[in-house]
Amino acid sequence: MMRRWFIAVLGALVLLAPGSLTPASGAAASGTPASGAPSVPLRVLTRNLYLGGDLAPVLAATGPQSLVAAVTAVFANVRATNFPERAEALADEIADSDPHLVGLQEAVLWRSQTPAGPGPATHVEYDFLEILLDRLAARGKHYAAVAAITVGSDFEAPRSTPTGLQDVRLTDRDVLLARTDLPARVFSVANAQAARFQAHVPVCRPTFGCVPPANVPIRVERGWVAADATVRGRTARVVSTHLEPLSRTVQEAQAGELLAGPLNTALPTVLLGDLNSAAGGVGAQPETDTQSYDRLLAAGFTDAWRARRGRDSGFTCCQAPDLRNSTSGLTQRIDYVLFRGDITALTSRRVGHEPADRTPSGLWPSDHAGVSSVLRLRLR
Repeated sequence: MMRRWFIAVLGALVLLAPGSLTPASGAAASGTPASGAPSVPLRVLTRNLYLGGDLAPVLAATGPQSLVAAVTAVFANVRATNFPERAEALADEIADSDPHLVGLQEAVLWRSQTPAGPGPATHVEYDFLEILLDRLAARGKHYAAVAAITVGSDFEAPRSTPTGLQDVRLTDRDVLLARTDLPARVFSVANAQAARFQAHVPVCRPTFGCVPPANVPIRVERGWVAADATVRGRTARVVSTHLEPLSRTVQEAQAGELLAGPLNTALPTVLLGDLNSAAGGVGAQPETDTQSYDRLLAAGFTDAWRARRGRDSGFTCCQAPDLRNSTSGLTQRIDYVLFRGDITALTSRRVGHEPADRTPSGLWPSDHAGVSSVLRLRLR
């Protein structure tokens, strides 16, 4: 009965047809604004949505029974942290910030199969992206995923229910949202890209099917998504990512891949994301005491928070796994808006970090706070 209780679906990078979700399609990707054209700032937001539970006990499971127990507990927490309710607060944050672009991390898709058995689970339990887009539309805010979505890890394992075992599948996604309600002369996006990092964390335990002679581990995957955004003729590349917290070596290699890949451009560049690398080591824990943040600054990036807020700690992580802690648990800053090139930071602020931001039932919007920044694209 305990055959194939864990599968990892590895090849699920989704690249939509170029332009299929590009807001205001047909606009030029670059150029110089007409003489006398007003300067319009670029507004951006980075937001980790929180997948709803801590996966560490699942990855640490040493046998079928401990795996089932861990997955059962995780999915119970996913339900208790109630993303549909949290999405109301998250949509309010986006509506209030009114960004051109939103970098989302942990925009996950939860699916199930009942009873547990062969084949991937396909019944949708929670699609965080669609739920959030629906909440935004209800507020008259028009966004779409830019024409690329990075699918990270895709895991499936069984949980216990009163009627037997049910397979639960988690698909992790990084998403770049863009406004779709502005005319092309004001705002457009082009050159959408997405990729997985080559550097990844392998998890090899008998529970996950990693047994001799094949010894093929499952892979904890992460990646990035990017697009070139043009605001009244001024173009910048905007990249969103979520770097690995489980391995310092892997995370720092992923930062190197960013610098050699989508960040390797002559365009002014904005990097959004949860880097899992504590700013200057302040509040760092073992998994966030890494050089990724410092390496990006050494490569010429400026931290929008520090540019506007100086020594203000601006902590963004992390609330309790159940999101019901009454006092904020944010003790480190790992979520960023970084920029390089002909860009000036006008404002930078946190969202979702005040007790008043919690939902009616007392949930924090996420285990992270978000960072909203207004950037001015300067003429050369």
